[in-house]
Amino acid sequence: MAETSTTSVTARLWHPVARYGDMVRLWVRAELSYPASFAMLVVGSMLINALDFAGIAIMFSSIDSLGGFGLREIALLYGATGVGIGIADTLIGSVERIGEFIRTGRLDQMLTKPVPLLVQVCSDRFTLRRLGRITQASVVMAWALPIVDWTPSRVLVALLMVVSSSALFFGLFVLFSCVQFWTSDASEFANAFTYGGNTLTQYPLTVFPRELAIALTVVLPIAFVNWYPCLYLLGRPDPFGFPEWLQFCSPLAAALVVAAALLVWRTGVRRYTSTGS
Repeated sequence: MAETSTTSVTARLWHPVARYGDMVRLWVRAELSYPASFAMLVVGSMLINALDFAGIAIMFSSIDSLGGFGLREIALLYGATGVGIGIADTLIGSVERIGEFIRTGRLDQMLTKPVPLLVQVCSDRFTLRRLGRITQASVVMAWALPIVDWTPSRVLVALLMVVSSSALFFGLFVLFSCVQFWTSDASEFANAFTYGGNTLTQYPLTVFPRELAIALTVVLPIAFVNWYPCLYLLGRPDPFGFPEWLQFCSPLAAALVVAAALLVWRTGVRRYTSTGS
């Protein structure tokens, strides 16, 4: 009986993953049918995102540090947040279009299909060209890694940082996109917290007021995307005097944000009453 129950739970958990994979394969097959266009889009994405770090590098032609951090230390912060949002954006970036699905009635169609709604929304128009952002951020991060005095614990924290940052951005994408269940269109509102959060975490929090650092720790825990784990990787004390154990809390922050996002998503879906068209 226990084995049957375990098998049933595993099947329920695996079902949405398998359906997501099926739909993603269809979109990828369609995208790769035009390989030249795909290659140009990926390269273009890499170059556009590279401009962000190029701007930071140009600043260091006239300064030695920014907020007490050198260029390679900022590159570590930049790479970590870039990889995190890149993975989340690639896997579920389409959730931002929930307002469009509501206005056009597509959400009604999705609700009639035997596949979890969130899986359908996240996999819609899946595109691999977003890998350009991940690749560019990974290159910057790889360039910064030699400044870390690596130990087994720091290797573990670095791996957890990448996973946790992806999960945090996953939660933020879903959480703030859900606002569109209550408004006609709030995609830009969501972008302010997702892409805006990514921009904030590209820089050391020491360039911002202490009050903002507290807000990004307690209210909207974007600081756990890269700031706290990177302090541990770099062997730096917290400039704001916050407890050192926060440097190990990225997985916990990610779990809380994802749980809150799924709860708000479920509330929004229950509240949804069709377009009426």
